[in-house]
Amino acid sequence: MTVPDRTAVAIVGGGPAGLLLSHLLVRQGIDSVVLESRSRERVESRQRAGILEHGTVDVLHEIGADARMNAQGMPHDGFAFHAHGEEIRVDMAALTGRGVMIWAQTEVVRDLIALRLEQGDPLLFDAEVLAVEKVDGPLGHDGEAVVRYAYEGVEHELRADVVVGCDGFHGVARRAIPAEAVRTFERVYPFSWLGILADAPPSSEELVYARHDRGFALLSMRSPSITRAYLQVPNDTDPSSWSHEAIWDELTARTGLADGSFTLGRGPITDVSVTPMRSFVAEPMRSGRLFLAGDAAHIVPPTGAKGLNLAVADVRVLAGALASWRSTGSQELLDAYSDTALRRVWRAEHFSWTMTTMLHRPPDADPFDDRLARSHLQLVASSEAYRTAIAENYRGLDLDGLRPREH
Repeated sequence: MTVPDRTAVAIVGGGPAGLLLSHLLVRQGIDSVVLESRSRERVESRQRAGILEHGTVDVLHEIGADARMNAQGMPHDGFAFHAHGEEIRVDMAALTGRGVMIWAQTEVVRDLIALRLEQGDPLLFDAEVLAVEKVDGPLGHDGEAVVRYAYEGVEHELRADVVVGCDGFHGVARRAIPAEAVRTFERVYPFSWLGILADAPPSSEELVYARHDRGFALLSMRSPSITRAYLQVPNDTDPSSWSHEAIWDELTARTGLADGSFTLGRGPITDVSVTPMRSFVAEPMRSGRLFLAGDAAHIVPPTGAKGLNLAVADVRVLAGALASWRSTGSQELLDAYSDTALRRVWRAEHFSWTMTTMLHRPPDADPFDDRLARSHLQLVASSEAYRTAIAENYRGLDLDGLRPREH
């Protein structure tokens, strides 16, 4: 492959945000180069989120990356809370007219990579970005940003009108913004998730979020034959300290119903990992010619199923703003990008925090905390208006983050 040295948009990071942005730009006639530090095998095998808002489903259809999702994905109209032995169902379809799609981020990335390579547009794996430079100053023809990266043992420079950092929380892009020009907000939670993949059919047709005196649990799925499940565990938990039998026993205890009507199926566990829980936001999401999207700018605890969907919303806004600038010369939408994206980000942060605090039991929880969580869940059970608000946030808000999409 010829290594490019000039492009309109340099995209740092070949995860879902960077790949989707590249496809949205192609549709606008804007060229881009995607630089990904990891191997293709590593990118395509990383286990991450599995719940797609309807807006995410729509954009995958828009760019033509939805064939396998349509054939193999699992549409869901609702989900359930199992709270201290009782079940509360949130019927998203009845309450809001829309649902979500169960389709793993791993599969989304595979489809986006395949489409990018099929189109022949530049996508470089094992391309370690060393620095993002010369991003200061206004956009225009009087300057260019530079991305320095190592590829196949040689250091290269990629010049671009704009750089978009989609390289995650630990990536290079955000560090290119001067410390005095960005403000960060962070909360680290006093617990983690132990997650498993198992060769076992899902025990429920819909996701089950459980709150129990022993802690949180979540029953999800990757396909009709593969279960994805999680347990709240202490921070710094060693995955190998849990036997497979103990994992299933704990999931059974935390998700059971008082009337005995729920049975958890078991099967061989093929993967065990531990994920820490944090909330993080960097403001603004732009500095000069550098824009941030996805995990490079914000992290949400996975309880609200917002991480991938926020990244998609970011790049949809940014792609439209870049297209407007390139076609009209107006920078109005680019100047508004950070504020526009952050409205939705903070709404998602609040929803994810709400779900997390309602369902988890912190190690230092006292009886007052416990009663508040129980009252919160009783409100979900008793108020259709409150269930509607939860359903609207869960299935996806409009890009301005302030109202649900029309249905």
